[in-house]
Amino acid sequence: MILQHSISICKLWRSSSPPNLYLFRPFVAYQPHCCRIRAFGSAVSASKVVETNTNETFFAEESVSWTSLGVSESLSRALSSSGLHRPSLIQAACIPSILSGVDVVVAAETGSGKTHGYLVPLIDKLCQISDSSGAITGQDARKHNRLSLVLCPNVMLCEQVVRMANSLCNDSGTPLLSIAAVCGRQVWPVKEPDVMVSTPAALLNYLYSIDPERRRRSEFIRSVKYVVFDEADMLLCGSFQNQVVRLINMLRFDEKQLSRSKNSGAEMSSTSDLEEFRDLKADYGEDADEVEDEDEDEDEDTEVGKDRANLETDTKGLKRRDWRRVRKIYERSKQYIFVAATLPENGKRTAGGVLKRMFPEATWVSGNYLHQHSPRLEQRWIEVSVDTQVDILINAVENGNSMADSSPGVLRTMVFANTVDAVEAVANILTRVGLECFRYHSDSSLEERTKNLLDFQQKGGVFVCTDAAARGIDIPNVSHVIQAEFATSAVDFLHRVGRTARAGQPGLVTSLYSESNRDLVAAIRHAEKIEEPVEKAFSRKRSFRNKIKKRGREASHMR
Repeated sequence: MILQHSISICKLWRSSSPPNLYLFRPFVAYQPHCCRIRAFGSAVSASKVVETNTNETFFAEESVSWTSLGVSESLSRALSSSGLHRPSLIQAACIPSILSGVDVVVAAETGSGKTHGYLVPLIDKLCQISDSSGAITGQDARKHNRLSLVLCPNVMLCEQVVRMANSLCNDSGTPLLSIAAVCGRQVWPVKEPDVMVSTPAALLNYLYSIDPERRRRSEFIRSVKYVVFDEADMLLCGSFQNQVVRLINMLRFDEKQLSRSKNSGAEMSSTSDLEEFRDLKADYGEDADEVEDEDEDEDEDTEVGKDRANLETDTKGLKRRDWRRVRKIYERSKQYIFVAATLPENGKRTAGGVLKRMFPEATWVSGNYLHQHSPRLEQRWIEVSVDTQVDILINAVENGNSMADSSPGVLRTMVFANTVDAVEAVANILTRVGLECFRYHSDSSLEERTKNLLDFQQKGGVFVCTDAAARGIDIPNVSHVIQAEFATSAVDFLHRVGRTARAGQPGLVTSLYSESNRDLVAAIRHAEKIEEPVEKAFSRKRSFRNKIKKRGREASHMR
């Protein structure tokens, strides 16, 4: 259900009338054809870690320890001290691959431990570099090519990664490595840290706006040894795609430069040729807009394709074969890691399609329940109408904590709606019946969102939000997730339900849906029953939308 326009909830309230007749009515002004249902394909599955117990759906078998995965004793102690005594299934699967130095794609369900899955091996690698070469900082660190860069789609996720990394301390209580966030109001650190966490926009702003002469840019790009793309499906699609592809190609172009400098037989025989090539591309805002291993007939309607076509047309001195030169095999000096809970793959423009084209040799590691319902999750499905939706929502919030006994500590309920107006309407409804709510959506300031998130984590209660809170934010002991409005895509659905039943804990999801969602809900429940990926239900969008349009035409004729 969707709000067609913003209506003040205060104007809708009438004390003489029951709330279900007025307060929630904006939600039923719904046009089914406005609902955009997107589809995606399953990620490629690698061999799964064997479970010794059918009920063991989160932790690896007891014989698997941090040290058995190749993690150092000091880091293993730090993990145990922070409460992480055993690796999870996905950590046991991906840590050896990351430690080996190959490019890795980690695609696993929400709440499976992916963040520590990449932080642990990277911290271990960086600690070993420090131990073998002594304390190295500043310019020396850059020369040793040891910086780890983590890219996240928003400030909240950046700060969360920093907190998780800082929780790993040595025997004296000091964080094993220095880590800093460069995003939001966080400025570039005076002393370069071991691990830098940033958003693509903040990093590019520094590399281009703050350093227009590119002096620091080359030093920084050369210093990067490990690159992580957290929430990779989001970073490689939509508004982030051009920024992220640009950063990837800058990093890979630096690898090619370094490889050529070690190889006297490089095709670009002189330094002047190489600098001329870089300067020419920099004039067009691209340091190295080359996507290695792409087919030569790549779709020209993509932004990258258009930029390349324009550049080739406008620069008479640079021929097609010159572009092909930089695609030669070169000695690798950086490692790329992509992490996602949902990884679209069917089609060239999906995140999985981009990764397969740009990193064809990468090792893929998939979780056991990728794109599927977690077996620890209890789901309730309730069809609502105009007259019942408010009462059912209030009842779900008040009485839905059936998981209370199995979720110790403060209880937390997250209520999802599809738009900012819908969040405000839902929050006002719940407030009117005496339920205190925390609100989280894009119209709130960063300070307000941070405060509400912190209050919810500390006090518990009800958190009413858009899908801005569905990705990556790790809130412990969320016992209940409610969909006040049904998700419009498989990605949103999986991320919403993934806010509960995390880290081996159970959880409850209550999904409210209307008649217009009935076919989709039936397909999802069928997929759950036969243990198929959820996206297969959403992938039938064409038949669903045709049915919806047909019903709309029939209704208009009847009038």
